[in-house]
Amino acid sequence: MYYVPYIYPYQYQNPYYVNVPMYNYVRNPDYWSVNNANQLGYLQSSNGRNNMEVKDHGPKPFVVNINDATKQNNTYRTALWTGKHLQVTLMSLKVGEDIGLEIHPDVDQFLRIEQGQGVVQMGNRQDNLNFVKNVYDDFAIMIPAGTWHNVTNTGNIPLKLYSIYAPPNHPFGTVHVTKADAMAAEEGHRIWQ
Repeated sequence: MYYVPYIYPYQYQNPYYVNVPMYNYVRNPDYWSVNNANQLGYLQSSNGRNNMEVKDHGPKPFVVNINDATKQNNTYRTALWTGKHLQVTLMSLKVGEDIGLEIHPDVDQFLRIEQGQGVVQMGNRQDNLNFVKNVYDDFAIMIPAGTWHNVTNTGNIPLKLYSIYAPPNHPFGTVHVTKADAMAAEEGHRIWQ
């Protein structure tokens, strides 16, 4: 015969308490929505807290729920934070749209997909993109400096992602509502196909 000191090994000795608390605090979720007429402006939570202006907040200290901010962004590219050695931009690609074949000779780049699906292509030459991977929500993409690359939205909803450049690749405060705006603004500054 053996001895069992108690039957329910949880903090609450109640057999009907199914969901045992994991934390000693409660946080109400913040639901964000875009509150503007021209796709720019503020990210605002439904409970009125944590309003955030969608603009470049660098180089001062800044904290954001990057998942929510990325999903709410409806512009092709908006710089969210630009520092001396790093830049974070939010991007939204329409169905079938791509970033455009490009290379950053002196900039490493990190991309993270927050919504949607796509395909990433990379290679050492513009005509030889031999690295091809399908990417989905929660995938991260690391692009070394000097690598040709492109990301294409292959899904049926906008592809939402954020990009980290080290060092920064765009001027402070960059906002490109469409890909055409980005191409026009960066004519001669960036290599596009």
